[in-house]
Amino acid sequence: MKSISTRLATAFLGISLISGAACAQSKAADNYPDHPIKIVVGYTPGGGNDVAARLLAKELASILHGNIVVENRPGAGTNIGAAYVARSAPDGYTLSLSSTALAVNKTLYRHLDYDAVKDFEPVALFAEAPNLLLINPKLPVKSVSEFIAYAKKHPGKLNFSSAGSGSTQHLSGELFKLKTGIEATHVPYKGSAPALTAVISGEADFSFINIPSSKQLIESGQIRALAITAAKRFPAVPDIPTMAEQGVTGMEVATWYSIVAPAGTPTPIIDKLNKAINQAMKEPELRQRFIDLGMAPMAESPAFFKKYLADEIERWRVIVQQSHASVD
Repeated sequence: MKSISTRLATAFLGISLISGAACAQSKAADNYPDHPIKIVVGYTPGGGNDVAARLLAKELASILHGNIVVENRPGAGTNIGAAYVARSAPDGYTLSLSSTALAVNKTLYRHLDYDAVKDFEPVALFAEAPNLLLINPKLPVKSVSEFIAYAKKHPGKLNFSSAGSGSTQHLSGELFKLKTGIEATHVPYKGSAPALTAVISGEADFSFINIPSSKQLIESGQIRALAITAAKRFPAVPDIPTMAEQGVTGMEVATWYSIVAPAGTPTPIIDKLNKAINQAMKEPELRQRFIDLGMAPMAESPAFFKKYLADEIERWRVIVQQSHASVD
C-alpha cells in the first residue's frame, strides 16, 4: 500500500503536469498566430460562404496581426472541406468556414468522414443570411402564387438548382415542395455561383440562394426574386416580400456562417479567435458591409455556438426526414 507521502507526491506530479500543460497552451495562444492561418471554404469562389470568409479574413488579419488565407475545397455538399479540416492538426492554423450544411449533413448523409459534433471545436457564429426564391426571368410568373400555379400545370418538368446537396438552398427547395405540393427535380452544383448561372441560362427553372450571392444579378435583371425566406423583410432587399406575405408559411430558412476548428484545439486559442472574430463583427465598416450584402452580423461565444449547433442539427433532422430529401 502506498504511503501518504507517495500518494501526495503522485498527486503533486499530476497537478504539476496539468499546470505545465495549461501554461504551455497559454504561451502558445500568446504567440498565436506566428504563421499563416488557413480558412477552408467548402464551396467554389463567389458564393455567400466564400464572400463571408474573405471579408472576415481581411479584418481578422488586421486584428490578429497575421496572414490569413482562404482556400476553397468544394464538393460533396461541403463534406470534402469539412473532412479535411477535421483531420488537420488542432493548432488553430487550419479552420473551417462552416455553414448550415454542417448541421444538415449529419442527417442527410448516411456515411461521413467526420462527425459534426465530435470532430470540431465551435469557435464563433458570426452572421446569417436568409435565402431568396429566384427564378429565370423568362418564366411567365411574377409572384409566388403564380409560380406555384405554373409548377402545378407542368408537374415534374421543373428543375431547381442549389449550391450542393445538403445546403440550405437544397433543403429550402425540398421544404418548398413539401409546403406547396409542387413537383421539381433537384440539381446540385458546386457552389452558389454555378447554381445561379444555371437559372440564368435556363438549365434550372428556380433556386433558393442567399442575398450576398444573388443581389447584383437581381439588380441587373438577370434573375428574378419572388420572395425571401425570412420572418420579415430584409434591409438589403426591402422590396422583396416574405414567403408568408405571399401565402406560404413555415418557410423561414437562413444560412448561418461560422468558424470551427479541429477537435482538441487548445481552449486559449479558441477563446482568442472568438474574441477576434467578435471584435471584427463589431467594426462599423465591416458590419455595414455584411448588412449591405444581406447578412445579419452576430457576435456569440463558443458555448452559445455549441448549443446553437446542437439545436440546428435536431431542427434539420426533422426537416430532412419530413421532406424525404436525398443526396442521390
